[in-house]
Amino acid sequence: MIIPTLQRLKFGQSIREEGPEAHLKKAGTPTMGGTIILMSVVLTALPFSSFILLNNSKPIVNSDLFFLLFATLGYGIIGFLDDYIKVVMKRSLGLTASQKLLGQLFIGIILFWVLIEVRVLRIGTEGGISKFIFNVDIPGTDWALQLNWLYLPLLLIMMIGASNAVNLTDGLDGLLAGTAAVAYGAYAIIGMVQSNYTVAIFAISVVGALLGFLVFNAHPAKVFMGDTGSLALGGGLAALAVITKTELLLPLIGGVFVVEALSVMLQVLSFKTRGKRIFRMSPLHHHFELTGWSEWRVVTTFWCVGLFLAGVGIYLEVFLR
Repeated sequence: MIIPTLQRLKFGQSIREEGPEAHLKKAGTPTMGGTIILMSVVLTALPFSSFILLNNSKPIVNSDLFFLLFATLGYGIIGFLDDYIKVVMKRSLGLTASQKLLGQLFIGIILFWVLIEVRVLRIGTEGGISKFIFNVDIPGTDWALQLNWLYLPLLLIMMIGASNAVNLTDGLDGLLAGTAAVAYGAYAIIGMVQSNYTVAIFAISVVGALLGFLVFNAHPAKVFMGDTGSLALGGGLAALAVITKTELLLPLIGGVFVVEALSVMLQVLSFKTRGKRIFRMSPLHHHFELTGWSEWRVVTTFWCVGLFLAGVGIYLEVFLR
């Protein structure tokens, strides 16, 4: 029902001319399918993970679910605005890089405030300024780094880095839907092991939404998720790492996204400093395409790599803790 609606509204994807020539035939495929994913997650997570909890008969907001939904929907809104400007208003660039960054920073700062108000240990005041404890657990050990206010830049780097890295991965049919489902599946397991059922239910809701979306997004794709979906998925993934205290495991569980982002940064740096390209095209999935791999081979290979890295992350968190 939604895909024909997107077609009638002419929400068709425009294809970059500098991308692989084989992708030009995908022009006009309905995009902004991320709205389907977000609606599914909200409608699934809210009923099964109570938004209102009772504490000594006093109703309180489920802070974990609020944090996760705010991060996911907040970054989804930024992506929606970008898609809307590109697709509906026919402005090919969408939001400018600075506009995106400001939006991402704004949401990240609000999330930091939420942590201070409802999740982080308050240990008094000093000179009229409240003191807080922000710890970052070391994977595979019982040690933790105490960052205090330095946690703010870490949080912003995580939120902005994850959302943009996931966004860069969305370049082939089914690539992001599959790799993101694997990463969120890892966090569903971690949530269950930590007995944080809000995390588990939220992550499973995203996995279910992605697998349903993948039916229509696998090659040849009938719909793309657009920035609406990719930015939201990155924000939600970083939020899961914050809630489960696995901040340092995020680059491992989301290793495919990290490699995709690094390939772009290395390509730009090499071209600007040496005038030469390291890869035939970045992000990395396009490089493999241009070496002769079929689109489906690239996608399934990246899925397998993501599954392996997620497995290592689960092992470090669950069995070496």
